[in-house]
Amino acid sequence: MLLKNRICIVTGGSSGIGRGIALEFAREGAYIAVADTQETPLQGKYHEKDVTSTTVREVEKLGAKGIYIKTDVSDENQVEQMIHRTVENFGGLDILVNNAGIHIPGSSQDITISEWDKVVSVNLRGVFITTKLAIPHLKKSDFGRIIQIASVHAFGGGAGPAYASAKAAVVNMVKDTALEVGKDRITVNAICPGYIETAIQDYLTPEQIESSLEKTPMQRLGLPRDIGRAAVFFASDEAEWITGTSLLVDGGASVKA
Repeated sequence: MLLKNRICIVTGGSSGIGRGIALEFAREGAYIAVADTQETPLQGKYHEKDVTSTTVREVEKLGAKGIYIKTDVSDENQVEQMIHRTVENFGGLDILVNNAGIHIPGSSQDITISEWDKVVSVNLRGVFITTKLAIPHLKKSDFGRIIQIASVHAFGGGAGPAYASAKAAVVNMVKDTALEVGKDRITVNAICPGYIETAIQDYLTPEQIESSLEKTPMQRLGLPRDIGRAAVFFASDEAEWITGTSLLVDGGASVKA
């Protein structure tokens, strides 16, 4: 097992990509703190239509240990409690996965300023808060890892002025944080997913989904497991000399100029 007995936090872990990461970590023997605003997984009209069991329940089915911690990552006090409970319950912290995120579609003229603030508060401010408060604990680990879940939209437009901007900032934050904590033997990397089959895609139309498939050279859309396996690699000893990078996981959709 690549992550046996390693202690990790996965934010946004109840559904979608976060759930996929938590389950792959569990397969590799990690202890999982699932942090999310709700424990019940989201169900989508296109994807994840039949998901009902909680992530912690599925983690336990795999023979791993898990806890759920209700957390809004944009709230500093809740993040502090999330980290405290993880350390108290499992005895430390080795891996932080900042996956929690929201998307409100719309152009600069459609989205309100308060909606822009809400997206950036979760997708960027929340990443900073969680990273900042986790670092003192990760410094005590022999396997310190920070994995930020960004997006292919960090490198181009098309996802709205809030989402794309926040994800681009996360990619830059990875570089800055990697410089800061390298001396502590903590690695910091980003995964940038393309289209992944999750409930968050409900805002799209069937035609838009089909268009995404047509643009994907691998001729299938991504699954949460695809991001989970990339995260396992970054969290493992096999990636101990990789830091400050951003990995596109999109079935080749971003290859064509």
